[in-house]
Amino acid sequence: MKTQKAYNQEIEEDGEFSAGDTNPSSEGAGNANMAEGGDSTDEMTDGKGGSEQAEAENSETQRNGDYEKEAAEWRDKYIRLQAEFDNFRKRTLKEKMDLIQSGGADVLKSMLTVLDDIYRAVDASEKSDDIASLREGERLVMQKFTEALRQKGVTEIEAEGRDFDADLQEAVARFAAGEDKKGKVIDVVQRGYKLGDKVLRYAKVVVGE
Repeated sequence: MKTQKAYNQEIEEDGEFSAGDTNPSSEGAGNANMAEGGDSTDEMTDGKGGSEQAEAENSETQRNGDYEKEAAEWRDKYIRLQAEFDNFRKRTLKEKMDLIQSGGADVLKSMLTVLDDIYRAVDASEKSDDIASLREGERLVMQKFTEALRQKGVTEIEAEGRDFDADLQEAVARFAAGEDKKGKVIDVVQRGYKLGDKVLRYAKVVVGE
């Protein structure tokens, strides 16, 4: 009986040892599998993050390249526009100078015919003693010259007998001329002229007071 009891106790002890020995092995294996699985997940996460970072860097590089290309295009357009404006300014200035010169030449050309009449009047005065005909010739020359100026837009400023106008006239003297002529031009010392609406020369006048 003692032998059987001892034998049973040995079996019991062997069973407890076997069961205890099996459970730690299972837990160790599970922990090992979990550790291996964790390492695999980290590797997958690291691989995905690296791919996204590379794509972001490539995208940023492409954007920078696009910006540089666009900046170069705008710089080229600016340089071309500046060159075109400079050429336009030079061309306009040249056309303006040509217009002034051609306009001046046109006026001078119209004056040459008047100069021809003046020469003829001088020659006639040296050869003739007819004062009346000489005066008539002078009057014709003056009228022709006035007409030539009028064709170019030059007109005389009407002053005598009119109210004094400081925008067109310059008072060089004032004289008492009665109440009816107060503030009016009583004499023209020097005629004034306008080119269109612009005053070329102010008329110098005497004003009554």
